[in-house]
Amino acid sequence: MNHISVPIVVLAIIFILIAIRQVGNIRFEIWQIMLLGAIAVLLTKSIPAATALKAIDIDVLLFLFGMFVIGVALEESGYISHLSYLLFKNARSVDTLVLRILFFMGFTSAFLMNDTLAVIGTPLMLLLAKKHTIKPGVLLLTLAFAITTGSVMSPIGNPQNLLISIHGNLPNPFVTFFKYLFLPTVINIFAAYFILRVFYRNEFHDSKLTHVYEPIKDKNLAMLSKYSLIIVIILAGLKTTISLLHLGFDLNLTDIALLGSLPVLIFSRKRFEIIKHIDWHTLIFFAAMFVLMKSVWLTGFFQQFIGQNVDGITSIHSVLGISVILSQLISNVPMVALYLPLLVHAGASPKALAALAVGSTIAGNLLILGAASNIIIIQNAEKKSGQTLTFLEFAKAGIPLTVINVAVYWFFLKFV
Repeated sequence: MNHISVPIVVLAIIFILIAIRQVGNIRFEIWQIMLLGAIAVLLTKSIPAATALKAIDIDVLLFLFGMFVIGVALEESGYISHLSYLLFKNARSVDTLVLRILFFMGFTSAFLMNDTLAVIGTPLMLLLAKKHTIKPGVLLLTLAFAITTGSVMSPIGNPQNLLISIHGNLPNPFVTFFKYLFLPTVINIFAAYFILRVFYRNEFHDSKLTHVYEPIKDKNLAMLSKYSLIIVIILAGLKTTISLLHLGFDLNLTDIALLGSLPVLIFSRKRFEIIKHIDWHTLIFFAAMFVLMKSVWLTGFFQQFIGQNVDGITSIHSVLGISVILSQLISNVPMVALYLPLLVHAGASPKALAALAVGSTIAGNLLILGAASNIIIIQNAEKKSGQTLTFLEFAKAGIPLTVINVAVYWFFLKFV
């Protein structure tokens, strides 16, 4: 086996292991599988240690750390239960509850970023599932589909959209995204409801849902976590305003998360207990993923794949197809970093750039590895309650949904 092919082989093995999760009597967690992949490319010297260290995106890890602190504080204080009651108390059936989750989480993810909603929303879904005797996987899927689909329509809905809006030479990213992607996104949120209704019809029982107010367990921590949440929302709004007004400076997402976590970290007497309970396994997963994906990038394998037909890569169907498929293999942000310069150099239209945002984002509805938010949801759920979404369970609903998603977006980008 020559040196350059090792990362590609390791990547293929990673996919297989994540799909089966078990070898003999040994059951692997997703973070363990990715860590083994990173160790494999390091041991085979497919990537120099110094390059691997530089590949780890500290900003992403710090962003997740800050949001995990807020998430744990919301849950430990009981404030998440309070929010659940306020947000969904008028949902009297499973149908209404799922629709409310899809639209509320979907539209919120367009401005708070999908990874943020994955952290905050996971314990909320587990709580709702427990309260209303709904299979947890159904609501976890609802959350995953909502925040992936909803984040499509905004230039700040996810990291890859932000990359496109900054480096894609779009004159007004907010106008462009909403003009081309708002209506098809609304249709695709309804499509997610339809798919969930079809595949989990038994979970959509006719029993009337009764929402009971649960008292807050720790008033001091609840107050601090509430302040943290308010800070994140205000700073996210400020970031949106800065982008709209082109003020010449930016507010980093990592800064938003870390500033938001300060009330809990500084003023809570339970700060060390909270830090102990954050999802360290997910942080390990991302650090390992950065190393593995960098080693794959260094092979040049996928760059060559895209660059073989430069003239054909700017069509709507090509952009959608390539970005959905490659996002499963090298993750959506590295894929956009690879594809975007080719599109800009080829003079791609705003619609083609919108298609890149669509494909790289909606890839998260296809398979677990298509979006970082999926990993956050699954790892968080496994850590907190032992509940999970298997590779096949996700794919069963995700593949038909993604086919519908791509068809809807293609139609609107091509003909509307």
